[in-house]
Amino acid sequence: MHQQKAEPHHSGTLLTDGNSLTVEDVIDVARHSRRVELSTDAVEKVERCRAWVDHVVEEGKLTVYGLNTGFGSLAEVSVAQDMIETLSRNMIVSHSAGVGPPLDEEVVRATMLIRANTLAKGHSGIRVTTLQTLLDMLNKGVHPVMPEKGSVGASGDLAPLSHLVLALSQDIEGGEAFYQGRRMEAKEAMRRAGIEPVVLKAKEGLALINGSTVSAALGALAMYDAQKLAKSAEIALAMSLEALRGVSDAFHEKVQAARGHDGQIRCATNVLRLLEGSELIDSTDRVQDAYSLRCAPQVIGAVRDVLAFVRLVLSREINAATDNPLIFLDLPPGRENKAISCGNFHGEPLALAMDMLSMAVAELGNISERRTFRLLDNTLSAGLPPMLVEDSGVNNGLMMAQYVSAALVSDNKTLAHPDSVDSIPTSANQEDHVSMSTNAARHAREVVWNAEQIVSIEMLCAAQALDFRRAGLEFTTSRWEGDEGLGRTRKVVEYELKSGKVVNKAGLAKGTEAAYKAIRREIDHLSSDRPLYPDLERIAAMVHAGEILRAVEGALGAPLEGIGELLLKPE
Repeated sequence: MHQQKAEPHHSGTLLTDGNSLTVEDVIDVARHSRRVELSTDAVEKVERCRAWVDHVVEEGKLTVYGLNTGFGSLAEVSVAQDMIETLSRNMIVSHSAGVGPPLDEEVVRATMLIRANTLAKGHSGIRVTTLQTLLDMLNKGVHPVMPEKGSVGASGDLAPLSHLVLALSQDIEGGEAFYQGRRMEAKEAMRRAGIEPVVLKAKEGLALINGSTVSAALGALAMYDAQKLAKSAEIALAMSLEALRGVSDAFHEKVQAARGHDGQIRCATNVLRLLEGSELIDSTDRVQDAYSLRCAPQVIGAVRDVLAFVRLVLSREINAATDNPLIFLDLPPGRENKAISCGNFHGEPLALAMDMLSMAVAELGNISERRTFRLLDNTLSAGLPPMLVEDSGVNNGLMMAQYVSAALVSDNKTLAHPDSVDSIPTSANQEDHVSMSTNAARHAREVVWNAEQIVSIEMLCAAQALDFRRAGLEFTTSRWEGDEGLGRTRKVVEYELKSGKVVNKAGLAKGTEAAYKAIRREIDHLSSDRPLYPDLERIAAMVHAGEILRAVEGALGAPLEGIGELLLKPE
């Protein structure tokens, strides 16, 4: 079996400080097991904040939500000092109510990292010991079983995060974890990894679960894959343009500048770089192409601009304090209670961003499938054979690949329905508006996966089409009418020779040739019908891992334009 090539990643230890985590850091930890440690500054901030919590518990004078009160609609219920630890315990066991299959390992790891980074800001009142235990689990590969469904994205991702805390806690029964590829009781996983579980103290249960962290983890993974997919979609577009002998004028820099959208400019710039030196582009008398080719900079460019916004939201969120209450030791001296009840746990920023991500990436798939269709339809493909195969009729070629693409495009249209417009009140109407950010992020990740398959199918079809173009083969048609006495007209399409007629061998551009060769190193030309699923699986894996993208950028000598930094550093 072919071993998927690993993405480049940073292998050095990551210091988490609550302020400087990046999406790429999340990927390094989630997918490549990069080691994580608390920064010295974070340790000091966490210790100072915890000292205030201990002082409040010891004095017993102040009322602080979640520290010595009930939760949600029970916030007005005071809790006696000797019941505070029981309060934390009961919160975790009662909130461990998720359903469905476990979240993927990479999602769990991303969640653990982002939650640790949130707590490292020093506003939540957790102990360093508890936070370090969470990082020990991450570094040693103890991955709690966290069901993927059950969060409404307000008061944070309570249900899935409670399952995480079950694994971390010494005095709470229950919980499962994966360790070294096996699912087992959490306490057994901790024992095998040599990690001592903790007894939760005042406020720690709430601090660990009150935040939209699972939403952020799902979102970071989806966002990273989507921004990589945008470049891959441009490579697929360039290959299809060559295969269809397209017109380059639509990508002219003056056209893009006349509209001024950053994403559009970057997309067109990339496509022109990919097509430089092509003997197929502008090789016909055609004045302009269909929208799926000619308007691609406008469509993919708009997607890029959405991705820039989504990245901004995620970059803020993974470094945000999302607990409630938050503790600020620098409040004016006259305010004895340093805890502020707030709503930073609410997932609305993520919910809206994830809905936008889903809609944008669904459009990448929509327009890609249209180009796939065009490559396979001999009435639209400028001399390519039906279904991109010799002896079509006997052979079905890549016909079914377009069916798969169509099914995935349709699936994305359903998945891209916005989750953020829905809200169902919870907790006796105390929590009367919720974000559904977790559903939105989970759906966004599915949309991105589907779109990867769709773009991969376009690449596979384009590579097959370029086989014919490189060989100089063109398939012409002749039609004749017959059996007129029956009052019917029969049109028959017959191809000149099984392999077409040699017309003009043409060279590919440097960028598209690199993509073509990367594909052909792994997947053979389809000369007669065979099962397609291995080819579809292989090329999708290549796109997901960035193999084709890296081959292209290596051949070009420099990376393609990224999604843009225009929104990353707001005034």
